[in-house]
Amino acid sequence: MSTSNVELPAWIEVVLIPVLNICLALFFAGLIIFAIGESPLEAVSIMLNGAFGYDEGVGYTLYYTTNFIFTGLAVAIAFHARLFNIGGEGQAYIGGLGVGLVFLLLDGYLPTILLLPIGIIAAALFGAAWAFIPAWLQAYRGSHIVITTIMFNFIASAVMVYLLVNVLIRPGSMSPETREFSQSTWMPFMHEMLAVVGIDVTRTPLNLSFILALVCCLLVWIYIWKTRWGYALRTAGQSEAAAVYAGIKPKRIIIITMCISGALAGMVAVNEVMGVHHRVILNFTAGYGFTGIAVALMGRNHPVGIILASLLFGVLYQGGAELAFEMPKITREMVVAIQGLIILFSGALALMLRPAMVKIWLAIKPAQAVAQHG
Repeated sequence: MSTSNVELPAWIEVVLIPVLNICLALFFAGLIIFAIGESPLEAVSIMLNGAFGYDEGVGYTLYYTTNFIFTGLAVAIAFHARLFNIGGEGQAYIGGLGVGLVFLLLDGYLPTILLLPIGIIAAALFGAAWAFIPAWLQAYRGSHIVITTIMFNFIASAVMVYLLVNVLIRPGSMSPETREFSQSTWMPFMHEMLAVVGIDVTRTPLNLSFILALVCCLLVWIYIWKTRWGYALRTAGQSEAAAVYAGIKPKRIIIITMCISGALAGMVAVNEVMGVHHRVILNFTAGYGFTGIAVALMGRNHPVGIILASLLFGVLYQGGAELAFEMPKITREMVVAIQGLIILFSGALALMLRPAMVKIWLAIKPAQAVAQHG
């Protein structure tokens, strides 16, 4: 009997199976740690303490989480239209270029209340514009979105290197970066905002972008499941023929969806450029666009799942750095390997446990029916 078409309850599909996948990944990671002579339980304790044990760790964990939410949403909304956008890295990079250009031109003339929304809009528009080209090529020329978005990651990197080395570099500087933007362009730090209400926490990179990321989750949920545009998006993703029959234009859906996806990826620049660096630097995206693919897969392309998966990767990034410091035998490369195991089990092997879950559910379901009617 085929189990692929059996529908499972949401709590099994979205919660239980991903949690079991993570447990399997951690089990094999524990075997690796045990093999090098360290205690897996102690390693987990150090990671959790590094991520949540003190206010500075929490700040860094949520700072990383913010970037993963943006890139995870970018991948997820495209995937609902059956588009595999793996160009989030390049779209975030170009989003940073947009922020840099508007601030280099305007930061000396406008107040904070105008500069912050202008910077956010610039990040979204430049990210959307970079995603528009692969979208148009797929819709009207048949170029595969995976290939074009991969290519555009490399093109974005080359463009940014050229601009930061030859055009936008701070005068007199040997480092490929722009000048620092005026303080009126900085996203407010969370420790500063909490200090206003009398809560004293350690300074961290966590800033108001975290709240913006949560708002984006809500807006994506509303868009996909509560609007006619989201219905059209999901219909086109499920069946192009059915979409055409219903009067939906798949080409338009491809372009609109990819532009929204690129805009979400571009929001990484709000956190990194406006919130932390306050200038455009090389490689500020730091692989967040690629990790967003795993976040979306682990979160089952749902905003709530993406928040939880982003938090997990935030723990791995912050707690992993603490682990590498506290246990010298566990190098940074081994922490990356642990992250890779979680990506493997939650991404490539995401459906490995599903057939077993279907069989268990089908065995339990008749028993529940008998108990209810007995």
